[in-house]
Amino acid sequence: MFVNSKWLILATVVGLYLPVAIDATVLHIAVPTLSKVLYANSSQLLWIIDIYPLLMTGLILVMGALGDKIGYRRLMLIGGSIFGVASIMAAYSTTAHFLIFSRAILALGASMIMPATLSCLRHTFVDEKERNFALGMWVMAGGAGAAFGPLVGGFLLEHFYWGSVFLINIPILLLVLFFIFSYIPKQQIIKEKKINIFDSSMLIISILLLIFSLKSGLNDLNAKYMIIALCGLILGIIFIKRQKQSNHPLFDIKLFTHQSVKYGFIISTVAMIALVGFELLVSQKLQYVYQLSPLKAGLSILPFMIAISVGGVISTPLLNMFGVKKVAVLSLILSSVSMYLLSIVNFQTQYLLSCIYMILLGLSILCAFLAATSAILSGAPLSQASSAGAIEAMSYELGTGLGVTFFGLMASFFYTRNVNFDQFFSIDQINVAERSIGETYQMISHLPDDSAKIIVVESAHSAFILAHSSVLVFSSLILLSLAIFISIFWKEDV
Repeated sequence: MFVNSKWLILATVVGLYLPVAIDATVLHIAVPTLSKVLYANSSQLLWIIDIYPLLMTGLILVMGALGDKIGYRRLMLIGGSIFGVASIMAAYSTTAHFLIFSRAILALGASMIMPATLSCLRHTFVDEKERNFALGMWVMAGGAGAAFGPLVGGFLLEHFYWGSVFLINIPILLLVLFFIFSYIPKQQIIKEKKINIFDSSMLIISILLLIFSLKSGLNDLNAKYMIIALCGLILGIIFIKRQKQSNHPLFDIKLFTHQSVKYGFIISTVAMIALVGFELLVSQKLQYVYQLSPLKAGLSILPFMIAISVGGVISTPLLNMFGVKKVAVLSLILSSVSMYLLSIVNFQTQYLLSCIYMILLGLSILCAFLAATSAILSGAPLSQASSAGAIEAMSYELGTGLGVTFFGLMASFFYTRNVNFDQFFSIDQINVAERSIGETYQMISHLPDDSAKIIVVESAHSAFILAHSSVLVFSSLILLSLAIFISIFWKEDV
């Protein structure tokens, strides 16, 4: 017998979404650990983190269509089960390559969960104000999960086997799947709904080719990477054209003709890039530069996590009072200001100020997320709720993947240009040591004496601090530019 309680449904949906959000960032704090335990190089480390959101970006679209076909309840049950199995696989990975594979399976399950949960909320909460509250809880779970990922990871890494960062998903999923099976009503199957696997694969390949060419081409400017990037771009263009011409597209491209959907997608993507990029770099800075343990590094950014957690409660009344456009523009401006302030603060000697700036960033970014989510879902017809949910979820995962990629590449770019290890390493060793601070630490064991190690470490710390500051300033300018762009061109208030 089903219990028709939308608040119980909301709690179930949030509970299912939470592990998906945590897994997006739980490994950010584990970069040094994975490097040692699995002997992962810098490229493998980036793919371990990035394969999850990047695959989800392409898979979410076809899963949104699948949700329209079989119903969000079935999709949540299937997705949750796959996510649980993949969590066990990831926890017991013995090589970097198997962990990458396991994270890909995690992405498959998560890509089912995200559009299904949003579709469930869209169907359950018909009243706009109630829906905004429910979306606030969903966004808060996503933001808090992503924000608390490093703290959860840091605690588990310090006290347990590293694979426990994935095993904690299992009890949560078992409980949530029971509630989905028992209390969420079934939906009617839409047999005529077509599932376009080919176009989804095309989108995934396009994204992976572009990201691969970016990551590899930065360190080795080579014609083959330009060709790979061009192939990815061409596939992306073909994908868009096929969506316009298809009778059964993965999602209705015409949804982007609605200003609320188009600008909501842009805001959500850019905001997630900023959140994930900041978190990834600050976690490395706290461990490498300030020599904090994973747990202490996670605790150091606790104010940011708390701000993300309570932001949904604060932003919901603001959204109902002022509307999505005003909330989005103000949130982006405040995020820009806080990013700049974080670029100049010293986390070690000015920790109180850094806490204030992190709180400001967490609150403003979360408000931007909620405004974007409300704009996308409210701008789409109810009949296309799953497709709209897929677009929103895709923006999150695309932003996560791009955040890791662009922040990682920019940090590497600035780091490489501010270190000089010519007198300490051979040419082959220099090519490795100057790529990132993590690889500098890996090469320190090759140095002959302690005095050389001290000089290299101090140089690495100075270079990473400068790189970190430069990336945050650049991010601040991007957020401010987006705020200005939105205020000028978004003519429609939702």
